[in-house]
Amino acid sequence: MTGPVPSPICDDPVVLDQWYPVCAENEVSGAAVQTRLLGAEVEISVGSDGEPTVLAYGRHLPVRRRFGFVWTTLGAPERDVFTIDEADEPDRRYVPCGWVTMRTSPGRVVENFLDMAHFPFVHTGILGGEAATEVARYKWEIRKETDEVWATDCTFFQPQVSATSEGSFAHLTYRVPAPYQVMLYRVSPSDPTRLDAIALLIQPIDETLCRAQPVMYLVDPDSPHTDLVQFEQVIFLQDRIIVENQRPLLLPLDPRDEIPTRADASSVTYRRWLKAKGLRWGALPFRPVHSRGADS
Repeated sequence: MTGPVPSPICDDPVVLDQWYPVCAENEVSGAAVQTRLLGAEVEISVGSDGEPTVLAYGRHLPVRRRFGFVWTTLGAPERDVFTIDEADEPDRRYVPCGWVTMRTSPGRVVENFLDMAHFPFVHTGILGGEAATEVARYKWEIRKETDEVWATDCTFFQPQVSATSEGSFAHLTYRVPAPYQVMLYRVSPSDPTRLDAIALLIQPIDETLCRAQPVMYLVDPDSPHTDLVQFEQVIFLQDRIIVENQRPLLLPLDPRDEIPTRADASSVTYRRWLKAKGLRWGALPFRPVHSRGADS
């Protein structure tokens, strides 16, 4: 692996001033939950009022309860946890799919989630097939009013769009609401007038270790819960093999480190967004640009 040795404790305000999920609400029962966030030891327990409390460095941290998870921050975020409108719709199926730990940086996990080009080769027979590998042109933008990255007009032929549906062209929209959180919206196979919402909630443990959990809000009244969870877990475990073998583990933000293709428009936009923020933790540092003759 190239690049610096990851530091154990985060000192990057861009990363510190964000909200992160640290455990599911149903994980907090009698015993306290011990975990790490950005290199810091964190303890989650239930207070006398029945509400979760989070401790780190011997002090209480801010707490939010969102999407069935306990969220906290080691910094001072300017905004609250991002919203998922579909989470408030009463007819949605709420499907949390379980934590998966990965030995890689959180930015690599976000990028893999955004990448449609790997569908035919990693998720063969499910999200793609080698007979149809082309990624059609799509639109990417940074929405200044919300400071989020969005991709629209994404289409890709998928042999199995969901746990119970047959192959068709999936219509997808991607959203990055925070540097290390990512979402997917797809036209629902059960109701083409509505979108399913799938969030990948990421807990950065260290610079090259994180865990993530897919959480789905589906328009699907009939599929067995176990089928929905198993379908998503199969896909995510296939992804884990890929992201853990990418090198370097830290996310390169310098465009000279990895050469993108047209299909990588999502990654290019995401990295530019992080670079503009000045993000350092979990990423490779920029290499200085030397003028001609400077090294002679």
